Amino acid sequence: MRRLQPWFFALALASTDAGAQTAFSVDSPDLQPNTAVPLSHVFKGDNCSGDNHSPELWWHNPPAGTQSYAITMLDIDAPGPGWWHWAVANLPATLDHLPDNASASGAIKRLGAIEARNDFGDDGYGGPCPPPGKAHRYLITVYALSGPDTHLSQGRPAPMYDHEIRMSTLAEARLIVTYQR
Repeated sequence: MRRLQPWFFALALASTDAGAQTAFSVDSPDLQPNTAVPLSHVFKGDNCSGDNHSPELWWHNPPAGTQSYAITMLDIDAPGPGWWHWAVANLPATLDHLPDNASASGAIKRLGAIEARNDFGDDGYGGPCPPPGKAHRYLITVYALSGPDTHLSQGRPAPMYDHEIRMSTLAEARLIVTYQR
């Protein structure tokens, strides 16, 4: 009979402990997974007539060591690398949610966080507004970060935020919603 090495038991115990922690997750009273985005969160302009409110988001069970959060929203069905609708960084580690319309209301700024320039050319949130035709999927991701500051500044392009966010990501929580016009 083959004898197992002591390191095997330590690895097995570490895996069991890691699996016992509840996963980092995100939800929203405004958005339900794989369903249509309500008009209140749809872009206002470019032939779309929504209210352009950023959604209320709640996140749960961040990993140990989380020092800040970031949020992105990307149309994953847009041509090329996708269409950036929102990127927020430097949200405090003490936070567990953003209220409805946090972008336009100034709540994000009051928290000391920053927002990227979206692909509509505006700083902050720009809701779904795909071309007429098929439904598009929107990936909303909340990131738990290992550092308190991404060293970004307000109004930089969203892909720059995405790069810097990913450099210090501890965990991601995702929500996919749809919109069609």
